Amino acid sequence: MADALRRSPHFAAADADPGGDTVWFTTEAGSNWTLTFKEAEPTDDDLLPEPVLTEAIAAAILNHPGFVTADADSPREDTITIQSRNQVRHLLVLDVDRGNALAPEDLSTPALDVALAADKLLTSNPSDSERATAELLNYVAATWDKQDLPLREHAQAVARALRTR
Repeated sequence: MADALRRSPHFAAADADPGGDTVWFTTEAGSNWTLTFKEAEPTDDDLLPEPVLTEAIAAAILNHPGFVTADADSPREDTITIQSRNQVRHLLVLDVDRGNALAPEDLSTPALDVALAADKLLTSNPSDSERATAELLNYVAATWDKQDLPLREHAQAVARALRTR
């Protein structure tokens, strides 16, 4: 789930707990949110104090190859029903993260993800072309704020391809 959100341009950062039932993410505007896998509880109070991002989250999830459906606002406006390719369904409940469980510097960012993929490649006895790719990715990650959006997106795509090999 965190990977799906990190791939979306609508989110600045995303990370998950080791148990896999909670994802923390930050919007481009700097708001921190928590997305939790849990059973739905009947309630009349389905309104959150801030605009809900379920549509953007659902779109990010659908862009990930591991998911086939992401139904935002079902059954309430703060929930998303998802289904993975292996036919597992989950209900995600979105909560405002007022306590900032993770400091912003502890969250994964696209630049860190690109650098991590490059570092993993460098530690795997790379060929000359793989080493050059990793060095280029590390350079892009180190100068992330100076790079234009197409280059950033391309670096993220290369990093994702390295992780899936």
